[in-house]
Amino acid sequence: MESASFKRKQVLIVDDEPSILKLLNFILSKQYSIHAMESGYKAHLWLEDGNFPDIIILDLHMPHFDGTSFLKSIKISGYYREIPVIILSAAEDLTQTVANLPFKVEAYFPKPFNPESLKEEIVRVLDAAKTYAK
Repeated sequence: MESASFKRKQVLIVDDEPSILKLLNFILSKQYSIHAMESGYKAHLWLEDGNFPDIIILDLHMPHFDGTSFLKSIKISGYYREIPVIILSAAEDLTQTVANLPFKVEAYFPKPFNPESLKEEIVRVLDAAKTYAK
């Protein structure tokens, strides 16, 4: 049971690949509260229900409401724009793709990815966000 003074950080994962959602849940759930959504649409509904994650891990290529559209929707929002985002994608030239995004993201990883590197980056991004918020 968590004490009242310690609240686990909330991680929203948005990816249409069930295997990625399961893997990320497995590697991150010991440290964080995980909320896995298989589409940008479902993730957006989850946010609209009053949820506010500490960080978002986002795939760019999903059917319908893709990662780029989801990113745009949260970054133009006054309420969600400060949530840090890490891109996790199988895009052909991910560096160029991220450079062409209309909004800044904190980090990006190509699929397949190194789970330990991703975990380290999440810690770094959350620490930076905490420092920025002070």
